[in-house]
Amino acid sequence: MRAKITYLVTAAVLVFYFVLVGSRGVMLIQSGTLLTVTFGVAVLILPVIGLWFLWKNTQFVRRANALAAELEAEGGLPVDELKRLPSGRIDRDSADEVFARRKAETEASPGDWRCWFRLAVAYHDARDTPRARKAMQRAIALHDGRAVRT
Repeated sequence: MRAKITYLVTAAVLVFYFVLVGSRGVMLIQSGTLLTVTFGVAVLILPVIGLWFLWKNTQFVRRANALAAELEAEGGLPVDELKRLPSGRIDRDSADEVFARRKAETEASPGDWRCWFRLAVAYHDARDTPRARKAMQRAIALHDGRAVRT
């Protein structure tokens, strides 16, 4: 729950920032000189890119949470079997063991979104965020019946 609140607060702050920057861009455009109009347009591009990025990430999180809820209803969520260090961090060797099993499971059933979801969790536990995201995107695509790029 804390992660959701943090995400919502961060998103709200970003939207406020985008509105603030956008208003400055409009003010620059209204000045009417070639230089200020050029800067104003450039400044307006930043909030557009930021809003697009925020929207895409929000959609990704919503879809991943929907898959997690569906998997939980089926009783297929991965069990937390990882060993932890005294600091609470995940033991690297333990994460590698679980990852190896999840990878083998996914290689055996490459068309099953559930396997890709569990592999994404294993990547995340192994602190490989880019691959975790790609695996989750593949799980979402397989779940939605969309074509999956190899």
